Amino acid sequence: MKKTTGPYPALTVDGAGSSVVPHAGATVLLRTAQTVGLTGALSAALAPWRRPLARHDPGKIVADLAVSLAIGGDCLADLAQLRGAPEVFGPVASDPTVSRLIDTLATDAPAALAAIAAARAAARARAWSLAGEHAPDHAVDAARPLVIDVDATLVTAHSEKESAAPTFKRGFGFHPLWAFCDHGTAGTGEPLAFALRPGNAGSNTVADHIAVLRAALAQLPGGHTRGKKVLVRVDGAGGTHDLLAWLTRRRLSYSVGFSLPGDLAAIQAKLAAIPDDLWEPAYDADAQLRPGAWVAEATDLFDLSSWPPGMRLIVRKERPHPGAQLRITDIDGLRVTAFVTNTTRGQLADLELRHRRRARAEDRIRCVKDTGLGNLPLHDFAQNQIWCAIVALAADLTAWMQTLALPEHQARRWEPKRLRLRLFSVPARHARTGRRRLLHLAATAPFTALVLQALDALADLAAPAPVASG
Repeated sequence: MKKTTGPYPALTVDGAGSSVVPHAGATVLLRTAQTVGLTGALSAALAPWRRPLARHDPGKIVADLAVSLAIGGDCLADLAQLRGAPEVFGPVASDPTVSRLIDTLATDAPAALAAIAAARAAARARAWSLAGEHAPDHAVDAARPLVIDVDATLVTAHSEKESAAPTFKRGFGFHPLWAFCDHGTAGTGEPLAFALRPGNAGSNTVADHIAVLRAALAQLPGGHTRGKKVLVRVDGAGGTHDLLAWLTRRRLSYSVGFSLPGDLAAIQAKLAAIPDDLWEPAYDADAQLRPGAWVAEATDLFDLSSWPPGMRLIVRKERPHPGAQLRITDIDGLRVTAFVTNTTRGQLADLELRHRRRARAEDRIRCVKDTGLGNLPLHDFAQNQIWCAIVALAADLTAWMQTLALPEHQARRWEPKRLRLRLFSVPARHARTGRRRLLHLAATAPFTALVLQALDALADLAAPAPVASG
């Protein structure tokens, strides 16, 4: 008997396995797409780009690309992961067919992007309707608004791609702007809109912010395009006259980072003039009192006559974290930040904490970068716009799956890397019996039970409502 000398079993490996399905856990994504009507919406929206006698539906190809990104792909060729399991993913287009479709859509990019956005909006309305109390727009009002976070990021280009340009951080690539719907502490959030921009695009370009916000509002199910039920959060890049005026005209709530007006000496003198009893204790990220941090309203201390009416200016001062460097605008060894809002009700500490939670947009950007945005793989700018739309679709699909299939489980907050490792990578064996097709998920996989739980939840949502008797 031969003994092994290493810590792992000695195996003879071959490639003769059959009926084995990798990434079988991704069936939860497929069921989600069917449940919210995404596949049908994409097929209808992209029908004008289907060639006569074409075997593959453009909507199915785009949906397949979104699934491939959700399970970890970062280029068109990664669709091969789905093509190898037709028992689960159906017929998947070849690489040349996929490339031709992307080229075709990029030729008419504005119309194609609008079609994909329309399909996403229709599926989002269905997903939020099915989610009920777990939907982001459930029971929203002026006091508890639906939150849209806007933020930009840098994407490095490693070759001379169209419209790639030097960035303000001395890199080279693109500077896309994204808008996300915040799910709060319950979930991961979902992208609403994006604008792919050259790397030298300005951080505070008003036209870009307005265009992205218009597209984001169009993604919301009816009734939320106006009014204080929608809160727009932006960092200091949004603190411009024109953007705040636009938000005011639209009667939207806002919470926007702000640079204190005036010279340094005047700013420091005005902040120092705030009486100590007007500085209220600030909160930490868990809404608990944070020692060494205070907030105060400074609306009446500065000349804001040129800004929209109803704008409130709130400042925060705190002891900097160890190792943090103070800025020239900080005073008395304390870091000072400010934001403006048109919310009239609520404690200052609550409003300031609500604004700082805009940082969740950084988490959302990390997720979309891990779902294909980190690598814009195509050369033409229009092609990469289509790619970004597929990235948004993949992130949407993942967020809808978590909201609908796992609303009460901690997996609703899992980011893409963890979802892939624990759920989407669960393997299975395909089998036939009579007229039935069976997919036997690996019984030894630690999260097989969770995949089955998610599939049951989606099946319950897709089931027709019982008809009342009598």
